[in-house]
Amino acid sequence: MSRPNTPSYKTLNWPAYNKALKRRGSLTIWFDPGMAWAAKPTGKRGRQPIYSDAAVQTCLTMKVLFGMALRQTTGFVESLLRLIGLDWDVPDFSTLSRRQKTLAVNIPHRGSQGPLHLLIDSTGIKVEGEGEWNARKHGDAPMLPELLSQIPPDQEIASVTADGAYDTRKCHRVRGLRGPIRGHGPPRTIAERGAHAVIPPRKNAKPWKTETAGAVARNEALRASKHLGRALWRRWSGYHRRSRAETKMHCVKLLGQRLMARDFDRQVAEFQVRVAVLNGYTALGIPVTKVVG
Repeated sequence: MSRPNTPSYKTLNWPAYNKALKRRGSLTIWFDPGMAWAAKPTGKRGRQPIYSDAAVQTCLTMKVLFGMALRQTTGFVESLLRLIGLDWDVPDFSTLSRRQKTLAVNIPHRGSQGPLHLLIDSTGIKVEGEGEWNARKHGDAPMLPELLSQIPPDQEIASVTADGAYDTRKCHRVRGLRGPIRGHGPPRTIAERGAHAVIPPRKNAKPWKTETAGAVARNEALRASKHLGRALWRRWSGYHRRSRAETKMHCVKLLGQRLMARDFDRQVAEFQVRVAVLNGYTALGIPVTKVVG
């Protein structure tokens, strides 16, 4: 069976997109003279913070963009502020390190309405310590229930798309009663969230005998993939849209293949700063395309 021709696309807004690409190279987009650089009084006893979260995040953004250590980051930000005429004090490296651990990163995003369509993919980012050993031992799939539990229960999830590594009973929630695990807590699996699973069964997959919603949906996917063939099933089911998540993870790794932070909380903040950078680029402008052939 021959593969369908890959469609070609034409960009309709080249002038605006070209300006957006040029602005991505400007350092001034990360510094707003009107931002609250100094922290507001907390109203609590004890020493008050000097720098706002926005100031700390701006410094960490420079660190992520240029792959610098904290000491070099403070020197870079200080010189940059002087060049653009802002007489602001810069937090020292120890302050940045301490604040990074508890920083609530502001991630710009475009609001959307309706149910969520989740595209799951591992980052592939390397971390210090035993990260690679843990990845080999535990894999990615065990993390899906925890990720789903972090989404508010009142937020509807229409579909969850992931690769064959997530074709497990734990992800589909086959064993046990319907509803949250152990009878309490937020829903943690695809079936409990009432979502449609778009997960290709493994090549040697067999039907599951358990008669639960998760098992029935997974067995239907198995029958459809065998009947249509895996290539056609991927397009029919919408699985090909997962490439968007893989493309975005590639963009994340362009900012560095390894996280520089050593403890987990700081690694989370570092990764969130990367996401904020990419979303900031998206807010500047994205291409508008149409299929031409």
